[in-house]
Amino acid sequence: MGINFKDETFRDDFTFFNSPEQIRRFPFPFIEDTYMYSVNMEPHDSGRPGSAFEHAFDVDEHYVAEMRDRDKVLAEDPLRCQSLPHMNLAGWDLLELIMVAKSQDYPDLFELHRDGDNWHWINRPLGIEQKFVFLDDASLPCGPMEYITRQTQGDFAVLDQRADNLWMDAGMVTSQADWSLDFDIGMNFFEWHAPVPRAHEMGIFTRALKFLLNIQQGSPARRLNWTMTVNPLLDTSPENYHKWGVQKATLTPENLGYKQHLRVELQTFFRLPRSNALVFPIRCYLIKLEELVTVPKWSRRLHRVLRDLPEDLATYKGFAANRPMIVEWLAKYDDGAPTSAGIFPDD
Repeated sequence: MGINFKDETFRDDFTFFNSPEQIRRFPFPFIEDTYMYSVNMEPHDSGRPGSAFEHAFDVDEHYVAEMRDRDKVLAEDPLRCQSLPHMNLAGWDLLELIMVAKSQDYPDLFELHRDGDNWHWINRPLGIEQKFVFLDDASLPCGPMEYITRQTQGDFAVLDQRADNLWMDAGMVTSQADWSLDFDIGMNFFEWHAPVPRAHEMGIFTRALKFLLNIQQGSPARRLNWTMTVNPLLDTSPENYHKWGVQKATLTPENLGYKQHLRVELQTFFRLPRSNALVFPIRCYLIKLEELVTVPKWSRRLHRVLRDLPEDLATYKGFAANRPMIVEWLAKYDDGAPTSAGIFPDD
């Protein structure tokens, strides 16, 4: 296998870290030294080799550990995975999309053999081998959406399209940034985005919905979103706020570089062929600030973005109380030099 999968944790002792190679491929979300909401969609075609954008579904060194963490979340709270009855066909669509993509992009890690409706799936990193009949629920150990998303990094919202809107009618959500699938299930696009400040008044979501409704099969799109997290927690759900919210108070100038993480979501959008549903994968990436500042361009830019961010956005992103400490810590890595355009490191 070409990827060195790590044995690490996203809870309790927090042994998560990024290798130097993983730091370089981190999807840094800021294209310039300031930030404001935008639709910021682009085609999700093959990106820079070695980057998080190279393949349809990124598999990296955290894969095995993230899947282990997902199993723990689901054991504690099975409602993190839900699918309304009319979304079963979309689950099979999603299973096909992921299996085909992974077997093509990572043939040393995943294999898919198809003989009509008789399929044979091999997942080497997780030690899974499954023969099943496509579209036959009884041939899998659980529903098709749950089966494949237990083997795929990131969260998945599966959206039904009707009445000129998108409805969150299925999902696997165990690594979200403070939102709840159990609360949002059955809501439409505007309802589940209601808490976001400024964006509604700016018309962001109206434009975004218009774009998403017109995504065609074979032409996926992507965007980046971000927030801040104390400790490398994948599960920052409202259901567990009593566990992770208090950790914000543990930040000090001495431990900030190790404990404070930039949390980035690579959000992608795929039209599914049989159901016409839209699947919305939300892949979470975490990086410690002490790792991020090894890339000078990123340390300069993050300092300027967080320093100048409007207060209501810092509050919504969940780090307003710690922002002065974070900005002061980052300031020593900002020499005032200009930064180049785009998100990638200069070298």
